[in-house]
Amino acid sequence: MMRIVGGNFRHRYIKYPIDPATRPTKDRIREALFSALGEDVIGRDVLDLFAGSGALGLEALSRGAKSATFVDINREAIKVIKENLATLKIEATVYEIEDQKALSMFKIAGKTFDLIFLDPPYARKVCEDLIHQLIEENILSNNGIIVVETNYELDIDESLFTKIRSYRYGITYIHICRR
Repeated sequence: MMRIVGGNFRHRYIKYPIDPATRPTKDRIREALFSALGEDVIGRDVLDLFAGSGALGLEALSRGAKSATFVDINREAIKVIKENLATLKIEATVYEIEDQKALSMFKIAGKTFDLIFLDPPYARKVCEDLIHQLIEENILSNNGIIVVETNYELDIDESLFTKIRSYRYGITYIHICRR
């Protein structure tokens, strides 16, 4: 079990998938990440892509995000996200779909997000391409924030953002990119 580290659901426990492909973001990393985001979470529409347990989106909702959409291809992860939402009595949108299909669906629907969490499996080195896609296809709102969790330093086109901050926690890198 993991716990929500801040906000309305602070100290509430959530489940995570027991699957070697799923790597939950540790409590201390989520706490530092949301400390860095501060009040920028409040009132945001959130996309938790590669959601896993949904911990990042749930943490955002706990801290005042307006809505959250969870996307993962793993059936067990989707089951756990739905259980966590039910336990916390939270309404949210959950898609069991591959990331590219989800992004195409959002583009066609004209759906934008203010805060996007990208936490793909470490073996997939897709973050730079996804960042460009989110901006080019107007899925990230004009004042949006992308938070990326990787096991390597990203090569981010700084001209796309007003501010980029990076943090390292052991083998984990957190990159916060603000438009």
